[in-house]
Amino acid sequence: MADLLVYRAEGLAAAHAGDLYGFTVTRWRLPATYPPFAALLFVPLAWIPLPVLKVLFLVGNAVLAAVLVALSARLAGRPLPLCALCAVTALALWLEPVFQTLLFGQINLAVACLVLVDLTRPATARTKGIALGMAAGIKLTPALFIVLLFLRGERRRAATATAAFTGTVLLGALLLPSASTEFWTRRLYETGRVGKAWIVDNQSLQGLLARALHTPAPGTLWLLCAAAVAVAGLGLAARVPDARHAVLLTACTALLVSPISWSHHWVWCVPLLAVLLADGRFRLAALTAALFTARTFWLVPHAGDRDLRLPLWEQPLAAPYPLLALTLLAWAALARTQPVPSARISSASTIR
Repeated sequence: MADLLVYRAEGLAAAHAGDLYGFTVTRWRLPATYPPFAALLFVPLAWIPLPVLKVLFLVGNAVLAAVLVALSARLAGRPLPLCALCAVTALALWLEPVFQTLLFGQINLAVACLVLVDLTRPATARTKGIALGMAAGIKLTPALFIVLLFLRGERRRAATATAAFTGTVLLGALLLPSASTEFWTRRLYETGRVGKAWIVDNQSLQGLLARALHTPAPGTLWLLCAAAVAVAGLGLAARVPDARHAVLLTACTALLVSPISWSHHWVWCVPLLAVLLADGRFRLAALTAALFTARTFWLVPHAGDRDLRLPLWEQPLAAPYPLLALTLLAWAALARTQPVPSARISSASTIR
């Protein structure tokens, strides 16, 4: 639970007005990388003995996995009874991103649940958008879902989410002014601080390009490709008739264009599988489940800098998640050129 140790250290630094972005912990020398608002949420972790904290995170993430399954079923328009929910959750724990989240003591499940609980709420809910804004304040990448709301005409809810996100920034600035200045003016742009972009753990577009080109820094090419994917992905999400697909396309886009998307960030495979099954695409769902359990990128040579020297035939094994996401975007773009039967247009999600 290396990431849990980082969160605990962030909470300690925030509680004692320490240098939030100056420390490293664990033998991997991991630093704090989240906005100051996240550190404020981590303060209670500093009060709990570490062995107890690890048990709480393990149990909590297992419960959050069940919550994510339930929210994914709600997004797909197929609510699950309790027995089925428990069975599906037991299977979902073996998906590599979910398993790694438990292993590292990560917060990916919590962030995904915050996003989904907001996007699947009734349109009449007055506080719709607040949970999404808070998720963006913790980990930034969910901010793309706020853009999705704007693009699909949900301007009031997008404004609420934006206000909530702004509130997290202001709260961080009020309580941790020095750390806030440092993060928003400097640390936010130091993507190398998060980790090496070229290692197989990074399942983003930048990681794929770095390994394919055998260079640790794809630079301008990656920026151009990321910009193109962002425009295409959000454009498709804005126009796709099925709101469920819009959510998934936005998740894929966010994970692709983020400089670093560790494999455990891809917990969005759970709602992806739920929607595929609800759509009756059982073979594709089975292949997707197999891809997210195969752990192929851990099988290729990756000690030292061997990630940068992979032969061509090993490249797909080293980047299964971004290749799947790019395929889904291409599939959605192709589907836009075909007639869409009215039965495919879902009202499961409250996004128009």
